[in-house]
Amino acid sequence: QPTQPFQPTQPIQPTQPFQPTQPNPPVQPNPPVQPSPPIQPSWPAQLPTPTGYLPSPVPPAWHGNPGQPGWPGQGPAGGAPQQWPPAPAIAPVTVPFNMNFPRGIYDKLMLTIRGQIKPDAKMFTINFLRGNDIALHINPRFSEGGKPVLVRNHKLGERWGKEERDLLSPFPFMPGHHFEMKILCTFTEFKVAVNNTPAFDFQHRIKEVNQIDRINILHDVTLTSVNVETLP
Repeated sequence: QPTQPFQPTQPIQPTQPFQPTQPNPPVQPNPPVQPSPPIQPSWPAQLPTPTGYLPSPVPPAWHGNPGQPGWPGQGPAGGAPQQWPPAPAIAPVTVPFNMNFPRGIYDKLMLTIRGQIKPDAKMFTINFLRGNDIALHINPRFSEGGKPVLVRNHKLGERWGKEERDLLSPFPFMPGHHFEMKILCTFTEFKVAVNNTPAFDFQHRIKEVNQIDRINILHDVTLTSVNVETLP
């Protein structure tokens, strides 16, 4: 038999040219975190007056910036004071403490005093001074006739004025406990809050507040810090 003619093989199909892979899109960096605006100093809102504690009529709610940030949450108005604020970790400020106000005090000046009452405390004193005169004398006494009292007064020359003892809330200090006191000066008065609770108002008896140029803190207290701010 004659041989079959040679069948040429089919040419091999060329392979597809190499397709380069698409590069991954560059990762977008996260937008920078905007810093939080600084917390503005503020004054606590008025708390309800404890029933039966103050003679009627009940004083009106005070001015200020109720509900603003910068002040801890409101606590219960009655009962024993809570441990407030937590024990600090910085060196105490020396007592007796003195600080000058070069231009005197003024409307919306707020002084924040943080510290701890000594465990065996009998009293401590905060004085706002004009020369030798005392514009505001704040004197917590831990046992006067067996009861704690918070006395306020002023002194011109050697003559003391009339004491004020009524409070807007229970006596706020406890021996051995930390405290935070805020003292706000307005055109007409000093407003004082302790541990987030309004304590008392004191009408200016020395009207020229720009002449009140010094504060001192004395006796049975250890200070952590004394700060001066101006409310907006």
